[in-house]
Amino acid sequence: QVQLVESGGALVQFGGSLRLSCAASGFTLDYYAIGWFRQAPGKEREGVSCISPRNGSTYYADSVKGRFTISRDDAKNTAYLQMNSLKPEDTAVYYCATPHVMLLPCGERGPLDYEYDYWGQGTQVTVSS
Repeated sequence: QVQLVESGGALVQFGGSLRLSCAASGFTLDYYAIGWFRQAPGKEREGVSCISPRNGSTYYADSVKGRFTISRDDAKNTAYLQMNSLKPEDTAVYYCATPHVMLLPCGERGPLDYEYDYWGQGTQVTVSS
């Protein structure tokens, strides 16, 4: 059974850092893309970053480029999102997700939520000004 569990969300001050974790079970992370999405109150869900299976190529939305870093530890079957220089506009519930399709790459347009089939429960990130 595929399961994704996010952790690491917290209340942090402007300019602070957080590392979100996405622990995967029921599948081998190395063969599947991982996407990070976020949804702020009253806004549509946004694809923030993704990492491809095998070659580890990455994508970042313009809003987080240079501040966020996605990575994965295949030995731990866990993906991460390191978030630095946080801003109040980063406040949202953050979700990790993975597609059903093996070896689906993280494309130029980033993670598209209709391509991702399995989702975690989300973790709240709040950045105070």
